[in-house]
Amino acid sequence: MEIRRLNQEGIEKFEAFLDALLTDHPDPYPESLLTDAIRTERIKPAIQIELRPFTSRFDLARYLYNLFRDATIPGLDQDRGLWTWLALFYFEKICAKNSLGQYRPGERARWVLNVASRRYYRHIMAGPYFVYRKHADNPERVRGLLCNPPNELSDVFLEIADSQQLITNPAIVEAATLLYYNPRTGKLKSGTARDKPGGARRFAQVLSQFDCTWDLYAMDVYQILDLLPDEFDRFKPETYRKVR
Repeated sequence: MEIRRLNQEGIEKFEAFLDALLTDHPDPYPESLLTDAIRTERIKPAIQIELRPFTSRFDLARYLYNLFRDATIPGLDQDRGLWTWLALFYFEKICAKNSLGQYRPGERARWVLNVASRRYYRHIMAGPYFVYRKHADNPERVRGLLCNPPNELSDVFLEIADSQQLITNPAIVEAATLLYYNPRTGKLKSGTARDKPGGARRFAQVLSQFDCTWDLYAMDVYQILDLLPDEFDRFKPETYRKVR
């Protein structure tokens, strides 16, 4: 299918669908909205997209990055209608369901891009894409942030992506992956939740404090790990211990 852009009326129609899912009488998935000639418009250059399954947010981000890498779409990052259309396009593939098979979309910011807020990183499509693109020189660096299924926002992702100082620092992002990502399972290690000692929230808090006195951008990943308090030791990988 050719990617399109929802106009304001189209976005409002999608929002009405999301609101209806929270009631006892949910509306059916508005598939016709994807090609609605009144509520959508074509983008230039034309780009074809496939409705495919993704095992992780990393796989989703990689697909989107390759899709847009050679395209010259003016204002892509701020294109609320385009990213919201993409969320609608993949809605049935990605949206979580409860035990009864009913959709549970979560907060609206996950589906309708809010470009005026830091919550834009929470968007189901734009968030992982932006993170992947920032680190496209070495995508493996963001595995720890994007290893969850497409409909799951991990604490590791939320705590780091919410801070421009953290998400734009290659050494910090790589340190998060080394600490919290288990390459053998392809999942996050246990105990990485934001409220745990040495967990994602503490990682963000500690480094935000250190940023006031240290030039974190001048450090490599092992220097970042060296700065962390003892509570993080249990997450440090064997490769780090061998280097030290």
